[in-house]
Amino acid sequence: MTFASKYGPWALVAGASDGVGAAFAHGLAERGVNVVLIARRQSVLEQVAAEIKTATSVETLALAIDLARPGAVESIAAATTDLEIGFLVYCAGADPNFKPFLATPVEAAEAMVQRNCVVPMQLCHHYAPAMVERRRGGIVIFGSGAGFAGGPNMVAYAASKAFDMVFAEALWAELHDSGVDVLGLILGKTNTPALRELEYSRGQIASPDDVPPGAVPVDDVIDEAFANLTNGPTWIVGEDICAAMQLLGSLTRNQAVELISQASAAAMGSAG
Repeated sequence: MTFASKYGPWALVAGASDGVGAAFAHGLAERGVNVVLIARRQSVLEQVAAEIKTATSVETLALAIDLARPGAVESIAAATTDLEIGFLVYCAGADPNFKPFLATPVEAAEAMVQRNCVVPMQLCHHYAPAMVERRRGGIVIFGSGAGFAGGPNMVAYAASKAFDMVFAEALWAELHDSGVDVLGLILGKTNTPALRELEYSRGQIASPDDVPPGAVPVDDVIDEAFANLTNGPTWIVGEDICAAMQLLGSLTRNQAVELISQASAAAMGSAG
C-alpha cells in the first residue's frame, strides 16, 4: 500500500502557514496526498499552497481560520464536507509570550486552551470515525517538552501541551488496532520563525534570521515524524529533549518542577 492510499486522498494540516506545519504539508504533498492548509493568514497560506503546486501535482485548499475562536471546527468541517480526510496533523499552538500567568489577561490563557486542547480534540472526534470505518488513516498531534513538568512563564502553555501528549497517547490506545496510526510528536527547541522571533525579542539571538542555540532543524523534525508514524503513541524528537525527559523521569514531581523553574529563571536572566 502506498503512502497516499493509506493516508489519503486528503490531509488536513492545522498550523500550516510556516515552520513545522508548512514543512509537514510539503512532505504530505511530496507523498501524493492532497492538503487542506489551515492558519489565520490567508495570504501566507496561499503562498504555501503555491509552493506545493509548483513542486507537486496534488490539490490544495487554503482556509484562513483562527483556531482560538469558537466555531473554528464547525467552519473547518463545513469547508471539507466533500473531502475524504485520511490524515490529520495538528501543530498549531506555539506560545509567543513566555510571561507570568498573572501578568497576562486570562483571555490569553483561555485562547491557548481552546486552540491547543479543545480544537484538536474536536477535530479528532470529527475526522477519526471515518478513518476507523475505512480501517486506515493517521493523526499526528504536536506536543512540547514544556508539557513534561510545570514551570513559571508558561503556565497555560505547558498544561495544554501535557494535555496534548496524554490525549494522543490515549487516542492511540483506542485506535491503533483499528488501522489508524496516532502519533504524539514531542518537540524541544525547533528552528521555527516563532522561536527565532521570541529569542530575538528577548535578546538571545542577534537577528530573527539567526539559528537559536540548540534548536533542531525543521527538516529533521519532519523526517523523524514520517519515519515514525507507526511507532506511536509518542515520539520525542532530538537528543536534548530525549535526555531531558529521561532526567525528569528520574526525579520526583517536586524535583522536576524545581528543575524547570531553575531553567526558566536562567532563561529570563540571559534575556536580561
